Amino acid sequence: MKKVEICLIVLIIALDQLTKSWIESAFQLYESLEIIPHFFSLTYARNTGAAWSVLEGQMGFFIILTLLVLMGLCWLFIKTPKESTFTRISFALIMAGAIGNFTDRVMFGYVRDFLDFLIFGYDFPIFNVADISLCIGVGLLALVTFLDKEESVL
Repeated sequence: MKKVEICLIVLIIALDQLTKSWIESAFQLYESLEIIPHFFSLTYARNTGAAWSVLEGQMGFFIILTLLVLMGLCWLFIKTPKESTFTRISFALIMAGAIGNFTDRVMFGYVRDFLDFLIFGYDFPIFNVADISLCIGVGLLALVTFLDKEESVL
């Protein structure tokens, strides 16, 4: 079963890096293309912080933190029984997202973002495929932790 999760990680990292490379080659920085009027645009942005640009410019901190988190997640992933499918998938999603953004931070000194939503008048922070993977993974892990005590390793 570990092969499935590893394939998922590789697939998400590849999709994340391909979409980031495409947006960077197709758009100028801060250029935007409205796809669904007043709701969704593709907008090329760079983020030197975390979500909502928190701790902007603290790249060394994010690199060290990501490495520590990835080491912990790898250990948990290895220790999680095969039968704990949702927990293992959540760890895989979190690791894939972390690696996708980590790659950008190491290679460029910033994270490339491009998915831009305006929701009920709120201009949501621009994000990417790695962020989606992280959020789904954390959400799934929370659900498993609170709803299925037998599967959760936390």
